[in-house]
Formats: sequence, structure tokens, C-alpha cells
Amino acid sequence: MMPEAGPAAGMEMTMTAPLSGIIVVDLTHVLAGPYCSQSLQDLGARVIKVERPGTGDDTRAFPPFVQGTSAYFATLNAGKQSIALDIKAGAADREIFDRLLARADVLLENYRPGVMERLGYGWATLHARHPRLIYGAVSGFGQTGPEAGKPAYDMVVQARGGVMSITGEADGPPVRVGASIGDIVAGMFLAQGVIARFISARRQVPVR
Repeated sequence: MMPEAGPAAGMEMTMTAPLSGIIVVDLTHVLAGPYCSQSLQDLGARVIKVERPGTGDDTRAFPPFVQGTSAYFATLNAGKQSIALDIKAGAADREIFDRLLARADVLLENYRPGVMERLGYGWATLHARHPRLIYGAVSGFGQTGPEAGKPAYDMVVQARGGVMSITGEADGPPVRVGASIGDIVAGMFLAQGVIARFISARRQVPVR
């Protein structure tokens, strides 16, 4: 019988999470964005979730509740750190947010296109201030185009994408898929894009 594979005698294996040491400032809320930042957190990143003072993420109010905490919110935000900041009007809060960005590796947001620009934190502005910062954004209809400004919850995405037309009874009306796959897949692709940018930056492969 062959011995089981393992570390050489006298050696210990230590495993470091792939994104250990990475700081993510997370402005996202509800599902798509938080699913992305949760995926990055699960891979070792430190996620600092910035929430609205008073109410926080909308999902903090979603049932069911376990010991006063929304199970929905806890599932998507486990292990993250949280801070309440008013970056729209609070000068002191904006100063704190600016200090967070100066240390961050990634910024995530899922506001409607144009909101970050109005707040003074659009891509062009932040890239000039923090060239190494990875800016990840997710929206219902993209950043440009005739429908860019429209909001899009998961049901809208499923309907417009055609998924609802292929679920349910053959002769029945369109049916929404039970899981919020539109938001979940968007979050997965956003996480994939962030990780791909890290790989690209480290490899610095010249364009051929």
C-alpha cells in the first residue's frame, strides 16, 4: 500500500487565501453587488461595506429574522466590516470615505449610471486620484445606451433576458425562476472581472 500524499517530514503546509491583503470598499446594496463582494471576501479579501446612516442596506429589513438580524442580509454579508457614511452631504463622512479609497484596492458600486459622477466619485475622477484602484460597477442596462438610466431588479432582468419565457407550463404564462439568477450571475461576473483585472495587472502582458 502506498503512503498517503502529504508534506515532507518536518514541514508544515500553510495556506494563504488568494485575496488575502486585498481591501475592497463596497458601496453596493441588495443582491448583485453584495454577492460579488461576498465572493471576494470568501477568497480572503477584507470587505468594508459602506451603508446609509440610519437604514443601512435595504436587505437589513428583509425577513426572516434570526435574533433580530435579517437572515437574507447575513447570508450576503457574512464576515464583512460595515461603516455608515453619508457621502452625499456629509463633509466629515466624505473625508473618511476618501481615506478608505486611498487604502483600497477595489471599489464596488451598483448605483444607477451617473450617480457616482454626481457624487464626485466617477471612474475618471477616481482613476486620476488612485490609478491602481480597480473600479467595479454593476447595473441593470449597462453604463451607456438609451436604457442605461433605468433601474432593474432581478425580475426585470429575467423578463427582458427571456428566461421567464422558457420556464413554467408549456401553455402557461411566463414564470420567474425561483432563485434571483439575474442578480447572482451579475455578481459572479463582476467578481470574475475584478479577479481578472488583478491577474492582468500582475502579469502586465503586452498587447500583440
